[in-house]
Amino acid sequence: MAKEIVNRVERSGIITIDFEELLAAQTPLSFDVAPHLWQGLALKEKDFRDALASTDWTTYTNHHVSIFCSVDAIIPTWAYMLVASYLQKVNATAFFGTEQETFEDRLLAILDNYPLETLENKRVVIKGCGNLPLSPSGYVRATQRVQSVAKLLLFGEPCSTVPIYKKKLT
Repeated sequence: MAKEIVNRVERSGIITIDFEELLAAQTPLSFDVAPHLWQGLALKEKDFRDALASTDWTTYTNHHVSIFCSVDAIIPTWAYMLVASYLQKVNATAFFGTEQETFEDRLLAILDNYPLETLENKRVVIKGCGNLPLSPSGYVRATQRVQSVAKLLLFGEPCSTVPIYKKKLT
């Protein structure tokens, strides 16, 4: 007679927050200002406006887009604003910075809007392994938000965790 296999992690009631799942919607696209520079050094307003007007913005529709300049050049703030304006027209969400910085910004925004009531007095694991190159900033923000409501906060995988916080019994 075979013994039933019991998933103790599932039974434990631990809630896992997986940053990759939170960010899974899509990888951000990029818009590099560098190809639109005059002699690779500076931006000419008329030329830049013409280039943006002739760009096929539909490729960015409903995407998260990183706006940046890959070369060391003088880029006026209005140039980034102008790109963001075009992206708005195709329902794209614009972020300033590299794709890496966009991942970070998106994660922080998601964490700031995470439904904390679902974690009230629960045991929570913030998943620590993954394929996305994330800095500690998301983990720091998650700790501050989750600790305010959780009974227990852990880092890692449900089967192998590092304790971060345990609510004191009163």
